[in-house]
Amino acid sequence: MSIFTPSTLSHGRYTVGELIGHGGMAEVRKGIDTRLGRTVAIKIMRSDLATDETFLKRFRLEARSIALLNNPNIVSIFDTDEEEITDTDTGNTVRVPFIVMEYVKGQTLRDILKVNGALSQRDAGQIMLGMLNALEYSHRMGIIHRDIKPGNIMISEQGAVKVMDFGIARMLDDSAATLTQNQGVVGTAQYLSPEQARGEIVDTRSDLYSAGCVLYEMLTGRPPFTGDSAVAIAYQHVSEHAVKPTDIVPTLDPIWDAVCAKAMAKDRTQRYGTAAQFRKDIATIAAGGTPIINQETVVPIASTTDTSVGDTRAVQTQTLPVEATQSMDSIDYGDQGVANLAAATSQATPANSRAQQRAQALEEKKKKRKRLALWSSVVVLLVLVAAFAGWWFFGRSANQTATVPTITTAMTQAQAQEAVEQAGFVFKAQTDSSSTADEGTFTKQDPAGGATAQKGSTVTVWFSAGPQQVAVPDVSGRSQDEARSILEKAGFKVGSVSTENSDSVEKDQVTRTDPTAGSNAAKGSTIKLYIASGNATIPTGLVGQTQDAATKILTEHGFSAVVKDGDYSSTIPAGSVMSVEPSEGSTVSRGSSVTLTISKGEKPTEKVNIDPSTYIGQNYSSVKFALTQLGLQASAQSGESPADDATVTHIYVDGQEITSATDVDKTATVTLSVQ
Repeated sequence: MSIFTPSTLSHGRYTVGELIGHGGMAEVRKGIDTRLGRTVAIKIMRSDLATDETFLKRFRLEARSIALLNNPNIVSIFDTDEEEITDTDTGNTVRVPFIVMEYVKGQTLRDILKVNGALSQRDAGQIMLGMLNALEYSHRMGIIHRDIKPGNIMISEQGAVKVMDFGIARMLDDSAATLTQNQGVVGTAQYLSPEQARGEIVDTRSDLYSAGCVLYEMLTGRPPFTGDSAVAIAYQHVSEHAVKPTDIVPTLDPIWDAVCAKAMAKDRTQRYGTAAQFRKDIATIAAGGTPIINQETVVPIASTTDTSVGDTRAVQTQTLPVEATQSMDSIDYGDQGVANLAAATSQATPANSRAQQRAQALEEKKKKRKRLALWSSVVVLLVLVAAFAGWWFFGRSANQTATVPTITTAMTQAQAQEAVEQAGFVFKAQTDSSSTADEGTFTKQDPAGGATAQKGSTVTVWFSAGPQQVAVPDVSGRSQDEARSILEKAGFKVGSVSTENSDSVEKDQVTRTDPTAGSNAAKGSTIKLYIASGNATIPTGLVGQTQDAATKILTEHGFSAVVKDGDYSSTIPAGSVMSVEPSEGSTVSRGSSVTLTISKGEKPTEKVNIDPSTYIGQNYSSVKFALTQLGLQASAQSGESPADDATVTHIYVDGQEITSATDVDKTATVTLSVQ
């Protein structure tokens, strides 16, 4: 089947314009949502792949994945549907799926790197913060992207970072059913995690590895690995280590070596555990700080002078010197040694000195009792001193108070903890699951900031778990009050209310919402309502339709059709609509009558009857006059200039001689031959 792109989609709602991108299974075109009047990006599957179940499954998976996501750093999806397309060459009809997305005016990170090379450390950090925020959100929603690369990251003209193309994304609970098993490695070779290259099950840390590769390229101007083929590059991801960023760009802060090494560790257990951890280190660097990265768990990035390519760094050990003497309890004599020791002891203790031995044993017991009593006294004294110190300290502290610090939304959890503890209080963090603020944002504290409390008491600080995503209820056909109640029960706020024409919804009832019903939105976000005005818009495209087709369209939109006969028309076929009253696109009351004027078609040509016997033998001037009276234009045959009394001998119509009575069009050319 040939590749064909329609000019409109969804019954004309979306116009399809210029090509702005393409991939292996789809192309992206700029379009217009004519209903809302906004520019959109439309991803349309190639029509020649529309019968391939593998590509259909992947395309529909992308639509499902993006529909779950609502984040400022992820390209939004507005609509998805399928369009029926007929191949003009073969006559075959297929249903081609498409996705209507947010149009981002800007450039991909790939294009920026291609033109500019390595980015500044500041710009690289800002782009990473946006990308990791998108990954943190998508991972929390249970979706692994699996193809993070510069070509899938858009930078808008305002500097906003947008992650796009979830075409091979997978749900976390579906990550075992990878396309790798049956259809080859999925992903882009230069940013592929080792486990993807080996065809293993991927998880969120696979995205973080790819993000580390993107960071490496932004800092150095080149990917971590290059090769003659995708297989060669994938092998390097599995077996080799990239050169340190500072060996390529010596002016870089060495902390980037450690960050890239941790993100790009071959063993996923040694990478960042979450996108939030990765983002925290990037934010610390962006703020001028130095993150603490556990170097013991970091797989090294190879230096240009380092020949080691092992996955783990060898741990050096020291040999401790053995003491010259050891206690006898720690010496293993063996059987013979024990025997020798017993013999030596026996020789040192004569048999006739048992009384002396008993005296020595008694003396030893007395010494032990004295030592025990002494140590007991020391222990009791220490306990008393500790008790006194505790009483003095806690009694003194109990009488000390301090002002509870005020925590703000600009503070991170670490900053809030530092402020609380420096003021002399115990910090306790709690998760606020009901907040609609971004994850990690401060929401409330107890005691409140500015209050006075005893030093050493606990200050509890809550941080948002992030806005929960819930489906927008369908409130179409409801009254405004009913719709407001339903939306608020679902956790949303109702914002502005606008009226619009509707041919299917009664006046003052809800026609639709924005975001649309069924789409996912953050709990606590604002929903816009559209209310029916009581009017409707007469459909366009009626002129030129047959009477039956136009009547059907009006009936479907709630109008009644009135038909009247029109005049002849050279452009509108007979039986088709030549005009509409009121005019197409005008606003009228719902259920109004619309008059359709039907064309009679092209006006027929008028004919007259000419009998040659009436005119042949008559003089030229009288015959010409008689034909003129019939509405015909007659003239002499070419080359003849007859006198008025010349005799007509032959009559020709449109070049053909007529010899008997004939019906002739009034527009025909009549030629008279005379002698």
